[in-house]
Amino acid sequence: MRSDMARRLAAEFLGTFWLVFGGCGSAVLAAAYPQLGIGFTGVAFAFGLTVLTMAYAVGHISGGHFNPAVTLGLWSAGRCANQHVIPYIIVQVAGSIVASAALWVIASGKPDWVAGSFAANGYGSLSPGHYAVGSCFLVELLLAFFFILIIVGTTSKGAAVGFAGIPIGLALTLIHLVSIPVTNTSVNPARSTGPALFAGGDYIGQLWLFWLAPIAGAIIAGALARTLYEPAETVETVVTEQRTA
Repeated sequence: MRSDMARRLAAEFLGTFWLVFGGCGSAVLAAAYPQLGIGFTGVAFAFGLTVLTMAYAVGHISGGHFNPAVTLGLWSAGRCANQHVIPYIIVQVAGSIVASAALWVIASGKPDWVAGSFAANGYGSLSPGHYAVGSCFLVELLLAFFFILIIVGTTSKGAAVGFAGIPIGLALTLIHLVSIPVTNTSVNPARSTGPALFAGGDYIGQLWLFWLAPIAGAIIAGALARTLYEPAETVETVVTEQRTA
């Protein structure tokens, strides 16, 4: 049992590390240079690709959450066991912080590098488009809601076997295409926490929104999913069945 939990936690740590390092890294290291041409679109695809790749690499071990909102949303949907919730969230946040630290060390190796927002999330003056707190809260809540709905739907019985990682990764890409100008896109409290700790100042003070809004949207979606989809095993079991089918 301890070995199984250790494997699960390692998978969640690595998956979250890759999401933050790859997604935020594309913003900090690549998007800062116009000549590379990746822009918002490239960053959006980078985040989607991190989830897509790790869903297939370690999703069959832990369910591939990589996000406290996903963990709580799946718990709300009856797809995540009670004993996994807190340990998953702890290692997800740890993975984000370690990834942010690694990214900081790499980025600061450039002589004229300026940290700036360090890919952190914000509202008001810290929003890329200076959107008000209400707009930022609503977009994070709605996008997290639909993200969970997509995750539950694509991992339910009757969905195409073995392909869940593709729509989930594309959903995260779409989420970023919509909300990068608004909040710099969170829908993931762990992803928000690591960069904010290194950006410091008001970014840390605004973290409350990027925990509350995604988690609220995720839990609402999970509760709704109970009525949309027939009762099923945990996502971990479903993903394992898809992999071995």
